[in-house]
Amino acid sequence: MAQLVVGAFVTLDGVMQGPGGPDEDRDGGFEHGGWNVTYWDDAMSGAIVEQSAKGDAILLGRKTYDIWAAHWPNVSGDPISDRLNSIPKYVTSRTMDTAEWKNTTVLKGEAAQTVARLKAELDGRIMVNGSGELLQTLIEHDLIDEYYVWTFPLLLGTGKRLFGSGTVPAALKLTETTTSTTGVTISTYVRSGDIAYGSFQLEQ
Repeated sequence: MAQLVVGAFVTLDGVMQGPGGPDEDRDGGFEHGGWNVTYWDDAMSGAIVEQSAKGDAILLGRKTYDIWAAHWPNVSGDPISDRLNSIPKYVTSRTMDTAEWKNTTVLKGEAAQTVARLKAELDGRIMVNGSGELLQTLIEHDLIDEYYVWTFPLLLGTGKRLFGSGTVPAALKLTETTTSTTGVTISTYVRSGDIAYGSFQLEQ
């Protein structure tokens, strides 16, 4: 059974839309694209290489696949591109029949069912990056085992959020955290069962 691991860049108010450029994702009239670019330092660059190296396969939604497939196959001699281009990749889509990016398999059908089967068939760690719409399905069906959440110190107020209205209650355990020189917190959370409820009210 493979572990499904999500890597996400989010603002302090949870927005994950369009972090890497003005035109990355303008859905809903979003005008804040490129919000994370000026925060990067050497430690963050090293951390993203380290996290990428932990993946044994990649799972992407259709929109993120299109962005990545237009870029990474054209990059070589870079540790991230070398890793992404060499390992198996899976893209969920109702309309795609084939994928041109080397080592890519199209998962047809409902994403929750196809990803659950993929987890059962594979070993190791399946990394999910970007893919906001796919993430909502994975979160709603409690298919995610681990989160790499990079929280950037800014507020946007609008935009697609990592945890949307379909989020199911779940307990997480913080296993690692570090902070960049620009104030970005890089935290790792693992799924840890159900929520334990209590009360601070004193019994009468």
